[in-house]
Amino acid sequence: MKFLDIGEVAARSGIKPSALRHYEAEGLIASVYRHGLRRQFAPEVLLQLRLVAMGRTAGFSLAEIGGMFGSTGMQDLPRAVLADKADALDRQIRDLATLRDLLRHVAECPAPSHLECPRFRRLMTLAGKRSRTRGKAMKPTARRKAG
Repeated sequence: MKFLDIGEVAARSGIKPSALRHYEAEGLIASVYRHGLRRQFAPEVLLQLRLVAMGRTAGFSLAEIGGMFGSTGMQDLPRAVLADKADALDRQIRDLATLRDLLRHVAECPAPSHLECPRFRRLMTLAGKRSRTRGKAMKPTARRKAG
């Protein structure tokens, strides 16, 4: 098996060597040995780094991502947590779509005053309802801890 040194991993993953050392210190990845002063990694580290990047993009902290890897480095994905995160992303997508529609309307609306525009008022009402609902709802992780 051909191992990759830290420079190769950095070049192939687009992640700086300092971040790779940090990920190793956090237990997200592991080098297999050192060749001189350079860490050597198994090729599978590239998949692990893609999973870490996907987790970061989804909004998980490094600690949460680390908890998704078992002691052997194999994935131990908590399906309920992932489903909750997917639900939260769905809500965020809806909220962002409403905001996008509102901004587009404001940019294109020919009305002399947006407060006189029925569509603008409707979009503002919708945005306000979502904002109030979000404030009242308990986060899924908080429900689990409380229950």
